[in-house]
Amino acid sequence: TSVIGAYLDNDDALRRDLTIRWFEHELAEYRVFVSPLVRRELERIDEPHRTSYLKLIEPFDSVELSDEAAMLADGYIARGIFYRKYIADALHVALASFNKIDYFVTWNFGHIANVRKQARIRIFNTAAGFFSPTIVTPEFLVHS
Repeated sequence: TSVIGAYLDNDDALRRDLTIRWFEHELAEYRVFVSPLVRRELERIDEPHRTSYLKLIEPFDSVELSDEAAMLADGYIARGIFYRKYIADALHVALASFNKIDYFVTWNFGHIANVRKQARIRIFNTAAGFFSPTIVTPEFLVHS
């Protein structure tokens, strides 16, 4: 939801502008997926933004929650890759891994988009026989 939230974020103009550029000029090059977790998070946001955010994700394909993704997320927590209080972040990454989604796009530097976290996810996923998505911010998918 960090990328969706950035679309209307007036507190960080650079992040907002990169997100808007990616949505409006680059997104058509990708098949975009969203999980039920993202939908639920957006449904809890107050208006006037809730409706706008939900419209942004309408055209995206959905991935479904699965037992395998839940077990993978539990593995991330058991290995200390994610703290239990960030189970939603762990499940987001697990869903992308289980569904072999090439790019996991996020602005969440603290819990997801940092090189140490990515390395730990990649090592764990490889050992467990799962795909590892490339975790990036929208700016890495914007052509110059």
